[in-house]
Amino acid sequence: MHLVRHDPGNGPRVGVRRDDSIIPLSGVDAMADLLAMPYDEIRAAVESATAPPVPVASVRLLAPLDGRAELWCAGVTYARSRSARMEESAERSVYDKVYSAQRPELFLKAPAWRLVTDGEPVGIRADSGHDVPEPELAVVVNAHGEIVGYTVCNDMSSRSIEGENPLYLSQAKVYAGAAALAAGIRPAWEVPDATGLAIALVIRRGEHEVVAAETSSSQLVRPIQQLVDYLFAGNDFPDGAALATGTGIVPDLDFSLQPDDVVEIEIAGVGRLVNRVETGKEPFRWLSR
Repeated sequence: MHLVRHDPGNGPRVGVRRDDSIIPLSGVDAMADLLAMPYDEIRAAVESATAPPVPVASVRLLAPLDGRAELWCAGVTYARSRSARMEESAERSVYDKVYSAQRPELFLKAPAWRLVTDGEPVGIRADSGHDVPEPELAVVVNAHGEIVGYTVCNDMSSRSIEGENPLYLSQAKVYAGAAALAAGIRPAWEVPDATGLAIALVIRRGEHEVVAAETSSSQLVRPIQQLVDYLFAGNDFPDGAALATGTGIVPDLDFSLQPDDVVEIEIAGVGRLVNRVETGKEPFRWLSR
């Protein structure tokens, strides 16, 4: 089961996807409405859905957040992320320090309207020379700070821009096409243990597989709930939020994404996300319309 936003042709709706059909949720016009509810009410609304199903093939699946919801990211939460940041950076010590610090690194990645989803393009900056995808488990949190689901995130990143100076983080991370979430949110009650999920990345260039790597959420150095608690310590999220928990997969320094590469990310028990790479902001003008 996945919670999805979808457009049957007359505007976005929210529903419960089971295999190849979607059951619309009655009385829920937006994902923001659902994420404003407490956990128990969300579960009751989802499990009691009885509307006539519609075929997935007849609708357009949308990015899973809307309204005032935001995607945030946690950084340097895996040993591989720490080593990769230190390899690329002229200021190596900051990454080593934050990896073991009490307070995690958290940053705003995108408001809901900037998100792309499965089958849509992801972007690399035209003024960057070294770009990679970052496959991440994302937790979906309601307005009350409760984890209500999980999805797949691609936190696109310019290694060259962040490596030049850590203060350029926002420019390396926040730009057109930099934030992708899978269309489906797997409910938390169907993921009894999020600490041992297999995470896989494949990058295809033409007919060739140029990167293939795996990790597990068991390698995450911080408890997921701790990351959520820090996120909510200084902010309210009336329409909910997603928090990507960091990456344990960073390609080697001699690899950089190219236009038309295809990035495939799969997290066992959660979902799959596939995107083709575009360059610059022009291919993403549609996001602001």
